[in-house]
Amino acid sequence: MTRDKEPNLSLLGGPDKGPVVYLLDVATDLEVRLLEKWIRSQTGPQMETIRVSSSRRGRGGDPVELSSRISAEDNVFLIPVRVVWMAPEKKGQRSVTWSDAFRPGDPRDPKGLRAHWIRTFRPGRLKLIAARGALSSDLTADYESSGEIDGIAAFVTRRVWRVLDQAERKLLGNRYKIPRFVPEAILSRRDFVEQVESHAREAEVDFDVALTDAERYLREIAATHSPYVIDLMANAIHALYRQGYGEIKYDKTQIAKVAELGRSNPVIFLPSHRSNLDRLTFQFMLWENDLPPNHTAGGINLDFFPVGPLLRRTGVFFIRRSFRDNHLYKIVLRAYVDFLIEKRFPMEWYMEGGRSRSGKLGPPRFGLLHYVVDSLRSGKADDVQLIPVSIVYDQIQDVPDYTREAQGRGKEKESIGWLFRAVRSLRRRYGDIHIRLAEPVSVASVVGSIDEGEEVSIGLQKLAFEVMYRIASVTPITPTAVVSIALLAARGAARTADDLAEKSARMMDFITARDLPLTDKPDLSDSETVTAILDSLSEHGNVSSHEAVGRVVYWLDDQQMIRLSYYRNVIVHFFLNRAIAEMALTSLIDDGERDAEVAQRRMLSLRDLLKYEFFFPDKEQFLGDVSNDIAYDVPNWATILPATGALGVIAKMGDPVAYWAVLPFLDAYQIVGDELEALTGSFGEKKFLKACLARARMYRIEERLFSGESASQVLFKSALDLARNRDLIEDDAEVGERRSSFAAEVREARSLAASGL
Repeated sequence: MTRDKEPNLSLLGGPDKGPVVYLLDVATDLEVRLLEKWIRSQTGPQMETIRVSSSRRGRGGDPVELSSRISAEDNVFLIPVRVVWMAPEKKGQRSVTWSDAFRPGDPRDPKGLRAHWIRTFRPGRLKLIAARGALSSDLTADYESSGEIDGIAAFVTRRVWRVLDQAERKLLGNRYKIPRFVPEAILSRRDFVEQVESHAREAEVDFDVALTDAERYLREIAATHSPYVIDLMANAIHALYRQGYGEIKYDKTQIAKVAELGRSNPVIFLPSHRSNLDRLTFQFMLWENDLPPNHTAGGINLDFFPVGPLLRRTGVFFIRRSFRDNHLYKIVLRAYVDFLIEKRFPMEWYMEGGRSRSGKLGPPRFGLLHYVVDSLRSGKADDVQLIPVSIVYDQIQDVPDYTREAQGRGKEKESIGWLFRAVRSLRRRYGDIHIRLAEPVSVASVVGSIDEGEEVSIGLQKLAFEVMYRIASVTPITPTAVVSIALLAARGAARTADDLAEKSARMMDFITARDLPLTDKPDLSDSETVTAILDSLSEHGNVSSHEAVGRVVYWLDDQQMIRLSYYRNVIVHFFLNRAIAEMALTSLIDDGERDAEVAQRRMLSLRDLLKYEFFFPDKEQFLGDVSNDIAYDVPNWATILPATGALGVIAKMGDPVAYWAVLPFLDAYQIVGDELEALTGSFGEKKFLKACLARARMYRIEERLFSGESASQVLFKSALDLARNRDLIEDDAEVGERRSSFAAEVREARSLAASGL
């Protein structure tokens, strides 16, 4: 049997004079013997060691002995040391693989005979490390200013773990940067205990009961990273996504920039959320690039066995869906976020909350972002960098479920059966996964514009909208989305591949002229390329086809329209400026208006109507963006308009887009507007949405809808958000008149969008 090389023995020395004590971070007696032998070989027989609590097990050591030695008058120099057990090297990497899962225990934390076997036959897997030391007087001063209350021994032990972790990462890599025993660290903080004590007084409960509840909440929330599970899950994720997808495609230079940014500031990744695979694929990308695992906020609904424990050990921290009236829970969650930011551990959550059921980015939620702003204000960090992330799939296995929900069926509850069905759905090919990172947003640069004390101030909303806007701006356009638009633009009617290729090619001209982001650049004027995409869509039941008399035609039923609208909606924002321009200019024709300022006022009216459907920049930038979009085809359109009229400008703008980009949404708004206008009695959302679905089916039968995709509860809910904003839900003396005005406004906008048909 071959033997690995002996471990490389090197040790940081202490000061030239004065006593030195070596602090042993060990889990077993074998590790004690190994370290003492190592230190003796470097320093001679006269040495002093103290065993601290194990960073791997959280026990052992003698805190009384450590406290006593630190408080001695000789101002001892303390040097932390540790044994590092390396995983076996496989294909140039030392990480845990699936083969290790069938062996007893963690190869980086061997126990009993296995540890002795590695020491004897694989000593190259054994590394003895030392971290930078410190004088006991300096540590005492740091402890006194730290605000921690559980004793200097616990404080120094956590400092030992931290500096040894930093030294260990030079051997193992940054992907194993994880916190240790977080609840204990937070519970040791004086300011946290004082907040719990204040809450107990206000709530008139016993302090010990409140502190016990706070600890229970901390353990319910906190992630418990395990390098062993992180590696196993990385291998599992790779095997899982490769069942259904080819590659995870991303730009390594973007990853390198964020890694560099994270060395000086806490970073928070804020991805779009379209699939249950989002977190897994992003986690694997970080692992593959030797980046630390994120602390990812997850809903408590996912904390079921065995999913919850596995996710928790890879970095997910679980948050209750609702805790509005639980002040103690808010204190605990805020303290957890403060800890992660202060220690510069990367975080991740989905601003939208849940997965997008329509393909578009959903409205942001502000809770965690508010905590981050408060943490920055309290001095936990100099700045926090928000990293907007777009995750896009060529095809997505969740779409059939979203379609059923859009048609009125409830969301399937997470369970073991749900998990197995989700995994089984990946046994078909869906294309590739594409990840894009946008330019970071500095929280410090905008924190002054965010009102203190308000949970959802205007400044906080602007910060969240800026993140969402940047996510949208880097979302890449897939060939599947372009072909889906070509099918939807035909209202689901039968078309040949040649017909669809012609439409797709014109759309690609629009996209390339504006230098919009693309996953790749296929020749969509080639009917064979388009046929391959159509066949892939057809394989998953998203498109119908029929072959006869030497021809193949493709068409969509109403359910398939909802499915394909998902892919269109992922990128529809890129066409929104052109759609609004068409509609605003069309509105000038009947009025005989030729003034660009009038056109811009109507653009702003349409922006206001659609503000709950899409993310818009501020008004000035919005008007500039729309004007620039028209100028791609009609330079100096504003000066040409008075001479040619709106019809002359529209004629030069190329293929209309509003009828497929905006009209389906306005159809859904029309259904909601008409149902509100007809509403008598009190409003109940579930009953109202059911009535909207019934009205949509009737309108579809009567051919009053552009397509079947508008019969969607997801779109109705966005329209209801706008209706609430305009006070159209609650009954009052004038609500009937306002509802009628709203329905008329939507009806007019809908006719403008339909003008391109």
